[in-house]
Amino acid sequence: MATFLYRLGRGAFRRRRFVALVWVALLFAAGFGAASASAPTSGSFSIPGTEAQKAFDLLEQRFPGMTANGATARIVIKAPDGAKVTDPAPKAQVEKIVSGLKGGAGADQIASVDDPYQSKAISKDSGTAYISAKYKVSGMELTDATRDALKESGQAAQAAGLTVEIGGDALMTAPETGSGEVIGILIAAVVLVVTFGSLIAAGLPLLTALIGVGIGVSSITALANVLDLGSTTSTLAMMIGLAVGIDYALFIVSRYRVELAEGRERDEAAGRAAGTAGSAVVFAGLTVVIALVGLAVVNIPMLTKMGFAAAGTVVIAVLVALTLVPAILGFAGKKVLPAGTKSRLFGKGKPAGAQPKANGGTRWARFVLRRPILVLLAGVIGLGAIAIPAGKLEMGLPDDGAQPVSTTQRRAYDLLSDGFGPGFNGPLMVVVDGDKALADKTVDRIKGLDGVAVVTPPMPNKAGDAAIINVIPKDRPSSTETEKLVHTIRDGSGDDVLVTGATAMNIDFSQKMNDALVPYLALVVGLAFLLLMLVFRSILVPLKAAFGFLLSVVAALGAVVAVFQWGWLGSLFGVEQTGPIMSMMPIFMVGVVFGLAMDYEVFLVTRMREAYVHGERPGQAVVTGFQYSARVVVAAAIIMIAVFSGFIGAGEQMVKMIGFGLAVAVFFDAFVVRMAIVPAVLALLGHKAWWLPKWLDRILPNVDVEGESLRKHLGESAQGPDQDRELVNA
Repeated sequence: MATFLYRLGRGAFRRRRFVALVWVALLFAAGFGAASASAPTSGSFSIPGTEAQKAFDLLEQRFPGMTANGATARIVIKAPDGAKVTDPAPKAQVEKIVSGLKGGAGADQIASVDDPYQSKAISKDSGTAYISAKYKVSGMELTDATRDALKESGQAAQAAGLTVEIGGDALMTAPETGSGEVIGILIAAVVLVVTFGSLIAAGLPLLTALIGVGIGVSSITALANVLDLGSTTSTLAMMIGLAVGIDYALFIVSRYRVELAEGRERDEAAGRAAGTAGSAVVFAGLTVVIALVGLAVVNIPMLTKMGFAAAGTVVIAVLVALTLVPAILGFAGKKVLPAGTKSRLFGKGKPAGAQPKANGGTRWARFVLRRPILVLLAGVIGLGAIAIPAGKLEMGLPDDGAQPVSTTQRRAYDLLSDGFGPGFNGPLMVVVDGDKALADKTVDRIKGLDGVAVVTPPMPNKAGDAAIINVIPKDRPSSTETEKLVHTIRDGSGDDVLVTGATAMNIDFSQKMNDALVPYLALVVGLAFLLLMLVFRSILVPLKAAFGFLLSVVAALGAVVAVFQWGWLGSLFGVEQTGPIMSMMPIFMVGVVFGLAMDYEVFLVTRMREAYVHGERPGQAVVTGFQYSARVVVAAAIIMIAVFSGFIGAGEQMVKMIGFGLAVAVFFDAFVVRMAIVPAVLALLGHKAWWLPKWLDRILPNVDVEGESLRKHLGESAQGPDQDRELVNA
């Protein structure tokens, strides 16, 4: 593979105009497709194999059209203190809202509007009423005129002294990430300038990463409706693609500068950078792709699509690093080198190949080698303490009750809870697959259960062979009491009585994600062990890497629980409302962090193994690895943290939570696990760290991530600098 990548990188450098033209053409094609495509919808939501999904499928068969995926809105009206919505003046204002929605702007997209006085949508104290509106299309497909008409529908009533708030998914818009990601990119730019000492070298990874992300996100947007991708899919793909795109380009450019410092010609340096660092990029990218594609084992279509979309963006980032980066290096010339070191690096200063002086990585590695037990205990105990809140993890899906109190959706949610009871926002739908007698029997049984506020009479279908019963719990939708009620109804019913609805779907989704977490974690950790055993030809090194990965993930989950569920430092991160952790968060974070953790493991430890194989003592090999790789790994980690942290400012709670979780996980894994625990463990293990049974060594394929076969091949056939000379970071 190293030889192939060498030829690919060298060819891209020599044919840089053609390569650059191809990538620019792809960017324009993807951009044109995105601009021509209709706005993405929120994506369909299904949970195969659950009772809620079975009930939903039964509804589609027995009640055709009832499950149409149209947006809904609830306009909640509350009368002033001492007044009632049934009084003549408030009633006139409410009826004006109803008629305005039916005949005003955007009426062509409305399917129905219920008058609260006819549908009896009035609280017992007559202080609150709500208007239900159903649209023909999803919230993402509503026109601006329709959405504006909905927002403005209650302005006259508000002027008359009524409180009017709007809930439902009709106000749903594409998630906005704000300016946070721009700040993240700016921080990444500063880190790159400090690392490379050259504006050209710093700008190159940013440019190529933005091109790759532009192609990936534009392609997702163009195919969103065709593939039924959710509205947050492109945001998450951009988050991951931008981070790995910058990092992969960083590794290639850094190695290119090393090769130039060795006195090689520019095209040769580009080829060697692609053949050596490029091999590690391919492996690191492969681990991210496998982890993201592996989300399919959870069998949640929405999560599977998100994983595949993000994996596609990672593949583009790898291809950009291997082809477009060498091509742009060809345009940049020697400008990628620091201005003050160009002459020194090319023979007028320190001789090429001379050992560099001790740097920060060297000093830190020597400190760890002197106190390995202290560093190991500090790292493990520290992460273990942060991981404690993960034991209290509660998972769920957000509703309007998780919105910030500043939003009209949250205020509408609270008004309905106050006027009709906490469970009104999360009604349960019981679907009876049988005749009227079975439906009546089911109603009588549910009425006798604890936690039930209201049970409506059964509503049969036209054929009389199925019925719907609406059940309003006493407690709020996300409470444990409501979850117990759902299980109680199910446990006392047969296969012909099913519970569904948004609340039941959320409960089933959370349970399925919880059940899949351990098997998926085992799959990812097992995969990590096998892949790293191939790379490092060792058993203990990949075992250590897998345990370190687990430690960083659990610690990151603990931090997420502390901030988003318990509210610790919540105001610092813009968390206005605490609640259960997003159900897909743990599994998604495991998949992404696994790939990123393997990035750092590969780029840091391969240099240690190379030094050990060349005869250095185990301790000195650790120092050598840090001397040549620590700076690049630290820069890569800071860049990823900056990019992920930029999404904490997103208005969408899911994006905010994932951005925070990934940023914290990268910090723990890069700076605590890879920079502290890894060298401490290797120092304690000594020669045993690199032990592999001979019989296993014979049967394992040689993936040659370090490019050793390439160096041997070029050493036999190419003229130029000594191929065995130690490579140093510029």
